[in-house]
Amino acid sequence: MLDHTGITVSDFATARAFYDAALAPLGIGMVMEVTPADSGGTYHGVGYGDAGRPRFWIGANLKGGGPITGHMHIAFIAADRAAVDAFYAAAMAAGGRDNGPPGIRAHYHPNYYGAFVLDPDGINVEAVCHAPA
Repeated sequence: MLDHTGITVSDFATARAFYDAALAPLGIGMVMEVTPADSGGTYHGVGYGDAGRPRFWIGANLKGGGPITGHMHIAFIAADRAAVDAFYAAAMAAGGRDNGPPGIRAHYHPNYYGAFVLDPDGINVEAVCHAPA
């Protein structure tokens, strides 16, 4: 299984503001930063997680390149349905675009409650709760 994952973003400041706001309702915050000084001027990134452990990274390649193109999907665990709703509201307020409002997705299973937004680079970001109501 995965230990952590990361994505390259086109506008670091915009993406950081989006993920700071969208992930906060899920109890996920920035726990580590790699500055350009740390990386010899090639990378700037932040790691999000909890308990001091970064699990999801966003970063900018400072020596060229841009975001990965094509379809990408990232799903974050929500403790309950209220957290899914709060994620969606925070993500939309932070500039996300609707890709599926909070609700049951019974085609996955009867308790699958998720919400989908597109981040500033068009990545499909989801919060999901699998627990019954």
